[in-house]
Amino acid sequence: MHPIHERWKQYPVYKGNDLGVHYTGNKTFVKIWSPSASKVLFILYEHGHNGAPLERIPMNKDADGCWSLTLEGDKKNLFYTLQARIDEKWSGEVPDPQARAVGVNGNRGMIIDLAETEPEGWDHDRPVQLDDHTDAIIWEIHLRDFSVHPSSGIKNKGKYLAFTETGTRSPEGLPTGIDHLKELGVTHVHLLPVFDFQTIDEAQSNDDQYNWGYDPKNYNVPEGSYATDPYDGRVRITEFKQMVQCLHQNGIGVIMDVVYNHMYDAPGSPFEQLSPGYFFRLYPDGSYANGSGCGNETASERPMMRQFMIESLKYWHSEYHIDGFRFDLMGLHDIETMNEIRKVLPGHVLLYGEGWTGGDTPLPLENRALKDHARHLDGIAVFSDDIRDAIRGAWTNNEIPGFMAGAHGMRESIRYGIVASTDHPQVNYEKVMYSKKPCADKPQKTITYVTCHDNPCLWDKTVYTCAGCSTEDKLAIQKFANAIVLTSQGIPFLHAGEEIVRTKSGEHNTYNLPDHINQLVWHNKAEYYNVFAFYRDLIALRKNHPAFRMTRTSMIQEHLHFLPCDDPLIVGFQIKNNANGDKWKHIVVFFNANPHKVTVSLPAGKYRIVATKYGINEKGVDTQGFDHECEQSATVPARSILMLADTASI
Repeated sequence: MHPIHERWKQYPVYKGNDLGVHYTGNKTFVKIWSPSASKVLFILYEHGHNGAPLERIPMNKDADGCWSLTLEGDKKNLFYTLQARIDEKWSGEVPDPQARAVGVNGNRGMIIDLAETEPEGWDHDRPVQLDDHTDAIIWEIHLRDFSVHPSSGIKNKGKYLAFTETGTRSPEGLPTGIDHLKELGVTHVHLLPVFDFQTIDEAQSNDDQYNWGYDPKNYNVPEGSYATDPYDGRVRITEFKQMVQCLHQNGIGVIMDVVYNHMYDAPGSPFEQLSPGYFFRLYPDGSYANGSGCGNETASERPMMRQFMIESLKYWHSEYHIDGFRFDLMGLHDIETMNEIRKVLPGHVLLYGEGWTGGDTPLPLENRALKDHARHLDGIAVFSDDIRDAIRGAWTNNEIPGFMAGAHGMRESIRYGIVASTDHPQVNYEKVMYSKKPCADKPQKTITYVTCHDNPCLWDKTVYTCAGCSTEDKLAIQKFANAIVLTSQGIPFLHAGEEIVRTKSGEHNTYNLPDHINQLVWHNKAEYYNVFAFYRDLIALRKNHPAFRMTRTSMIQEHLHFLPCDDPLIVGFQIKNNANGDKWKHIVVFFNANPHKVTVSLPAGKYRIVATKYGINEKGVDTQGFDHECEQSATVPARSILMLADTASI
């Protein structure tokens, strides 16, 4: 007998892709993997949350640890559970791990005809395709935060359908919702988890409940609390598809935040109830490994878990037309699994994740999909915590400042971020904050960002680290921090609402805090319209100029040159010779983190200022008293970007 933590090694592997419950009209086919079961029951119900069983149907033992069943007659819209007898004990009733529809709170699966869930025109829905992944500009949002505030002007507050409403306005008459996204110019919306998660009671979904959703329950089912009817499993599916369809119609891709690394309730999960000891990593004493920091971690390196992840992602892409996936704690997944995922999904699908774990894990270090192993990941990006913490300050302490608030010692980490963590002869890697080597072999493998849902949002971090600053200075930093992100190489990533000066009232970790802490307040767009216009115009400039979106490390090495400067709070670089086919021949960029203006030397040539904190205009900007045309030198405003283009190119 294998020790409990190695018992999984004796189980057969099923290599088919037909696990789950499949409706075909007059028949329904069921196949599950439960290799240690002596009996398995398929239990039918009329309702998804109460009532006695209609039938308890024994399943048939099949090959490679599987159990199968063919249900005769039309069973559409009935609900079901499975129950396995293992070691002479009956498991709890659960849906199958592959369940594609469920009743309220996800405790029973639902037999449905997926074709009936397609909105009108779904056959013509097309994904967003870019020339290169570096063309993406990602905007991360929690689905409820997007619309729940009264100032959103959106009727379906906190629902999938909020993303289908166009023409919505704030009380001040400015575009909100999906019209705001179009105006801002982002290419993709990154949704915090929208699969079925556990800690929201869907039966009370109109109450003030809140959770980010990093507590998985049913991986292949949309979350019910975001649907107008959580009881009918078809509604959440249709409304999810309507959301995707409307975003696509408006030129915006949809990225799902996926959390395959752990489950909220591992012992009670379908994985553990049907195949105990297989899908989770265990220590020799039989306890769950906890590299997630959430009480358990899944075992992606095992064939059936690897297959589950691959089939699940393929399903979300094919059935829901998802354009990308962000992997929570990707360091808990093995490199081989991640590369297999890349192989089976189309090349336009964005894949990226957190290149770290939440704690120690039995998965050998060399096998982990970590930031330091980005070179071994094929077409998968990792978040750069180096550029993040260099700009804003350490994530571990609210009060530790970063470059944006005038902290010294960050310049090399800023440079590292500018070149998207790649190999560049002018970066001294020994002085980079965390990474002491170039992690990425391609700029497409780096997500460049300063804030996300975790830790304080940008305004709150500024308040913590620049307490003596005036409101004007803090608003300058609100522009400055993401100006660094949007003019760096790699894939830029924005936390939703930074463009309208979002605050979370100083809270550090808001995963279960109420709406009034997390919601986007659309009144802010009018109050801080100058900040919004800066983000909008800088995004447009990035999209217009491929020099900021170089596609090869060799291209960055050839065209991007850092400029000498003794001031530790100044970083400058030139992008030369029509980089990546840019119409501007030479571009010069300076970041000034000083609380005062600074005069800097320019490379030889004649330049026109096109961007500062005061405005962005590709034909030249009014910089409030600063020289408009520059040759030998230029003045960089306090806490600001300065961008110049050679005059002959404009």
